[in-house]
Amino acid sequence: MSIPSDGQMTWKVEGAIDAALHLRHNSTEPWVPYEEFPQYFLPDPPEFSKGYATFLALLKRGWTMVY
Repeated sequence: MSIPSDGQMTWKVEGAIDAALHLRHNSTEPWVPYEEFPQYFLPDPPEFSKGYATFLALLKRGWTMVY
């Protein structure tokens, strides 16, 4: 499966207790934790924030950060 180049990412979802990477393919979809996308998921080194390796990979593919 190829990785699309037009998704969205955020670190803090409204109502979430902790910051972790969340993904969606477009603005009409709900935010989903990055672990629920096994096709994009990359394991993080111990010193990284939860989802940072996946964030960097998707950023390089053209995904945008939503604040």
